[in-house]
Amino acid sequence: MGDVIDSAGVPHFSGLRLEALRLSSSTPSSPSSAKAASYSGSPAPVDAPKQPFVIGVSGGTASGKTTVCDMIIQQLHDHRVVLVNQDSFYRGLTAEESERVQDYNFDHPEAFDTEQLLECMNQLKSGQSVNVPIYDFKNHRRCSESFRKVNASDVIILEGILVFHDQRVRDLMDMKIFVDTDADIRLARRIRRDTVERGRDVNSVLEQYGRFVKPAFDDFVLPSKKYADVIIPRGGDNHVAIDLIVQHIRTKLGQHDLCKIYPNVYVIHSTFQIRGMHTLIRDKDITTPDFVFYSDRLIRLVVEHGLGHLPFTEKQVVTPTGSVYMGVDFCKKLCGVSVVRSGESMENALRACCKGIKIGKILIHREGDNGQQLIYEKLPKDIAERRVLLLDPVLGTGNCANQAIDLLIRKGVPENRIIFLNLISAPEGIHTVCKRFPAVKIVTSEIDIGLNEEYRVIPGLGEFGDRYFGTDN
Repeated sequence: MGDVIDSAGVPHFSGLRLEALRLSSSTPSSPSSAKAASYSGSPAPVDAPKQPFVIGVSGGTASGKTTVCDMIIQQLHDHRVVLVNQDSFYRGLTAEESERVQDYNFDHPEAFDTEQLLECMNQLKSGQSVNVPIYDFKNHRRCSESFRKVNASDVIILEGILVFHDQRVRDLMDMKIFVDTDADIRLARRIRRDTVERGRDVNSVLEQYGRFVKPAFDDFVLPSKKYADVIIPRGGDNHVAIDLIVQHIRTKLGQHDLCKIYPNVYVIHSTFQIRGMHTLIRDKDITTPDFVFYSDRLIRLVVEHGLGHLPFTEKQVVTPTGSVYMGVDFCKKLCGVSVVRSGESMENALRACCKGIKIGKILIHREGDNGQQLIYEKLPKDIAERRVLLLDPVLGTGNCANQAIDLLIRKGVPENRIIFLNLISAPEGIHTVCKRFPAVKIVTSEIDIGLNEEYRVIPGLGEFGDRYFGTDN
């Protein structure tokens, strides 16, 4: 696992919030030119989430935020993406400040109208279009009658050197990215940009950098790095880190939709550790021992998350120190049921979590998408009195899962006492199961893109049972 993370160009991940860019450098005396909102992708589907996925991108001046934002927008071509720049919310200078513009610090938090930024972001998050102000960087004031209309989108990227400074702004974000680039490289880029693009001389650039840019970076920008969920060294040159981020965003967009539609669907808290394990088991060239090892780790996480949805009773115990501890007692009436044969791969993790648990079996013969036929079942005699953890690592069309659930219900198990555990789910399978059995909880580690014409999950895992038990050759 360490090799996988190391190979990712050494991006630093400080715990991605799971339940997840930015651009530009601002210039003290002459902030970067106004940046238009960027869009990509086709119109959102009818059932698009009302709450967009908000990404914050920060970093020092000339750190590569622009490149990172552009790369993310390009890769999210199948979603509506809007880019909002903090630079658009500069306060207009007074007449007195304009006369001494060389002494004005454009890198200080007070240079921005944060209240208006918050108002615009809250409107976008609620699905409304907003008019973003246009800042005149030559006259250092806003264009009083001109605005840029920004429409509601699936993804909102808020970019700027100080977007992590205010907690209220940070709280709007689902993912926070800090672009971390060496100070010498940033300075060299800034000198090249300001001399070539803005016609300034080197001495004035260096003076401005020493008076305002570097102190503001040390006082405000760098301390905000601790709030980042993901830190990207080398900016746009770190393609591996950006690819991982885009994959996570795609996953969360799909999960946000389905988890809002179906409150009985739960996706385990994702981290880049989990994403790394998914990367390994999805690799067609991984060895069988490694596939089993990392699959077992993910299965254990899914099982433990599923157990968290079981009812508990309060229990008081006395600790070895003689103190009283008020805790909880596990649900006693519990059993597992695996869908043979791939579901049997999940039994060891369940036994490791629940000592002595009874496990039943269901074998469903599959011939084509609509040819399932139950040919074998062996279940605990008192299963109607138990809560059931149904085990199958892949939820594809949902037809097999529905047949297994239907059998359990016919055996007397109440629908709301069934928890279906799997590693990956296709949206089609989730729709199929949830529409027929809305009280059944589904716990998964990731929701994939969908099914192909052969009803196989994409990107998927292939034939999980064959890969796990080494019979795929």
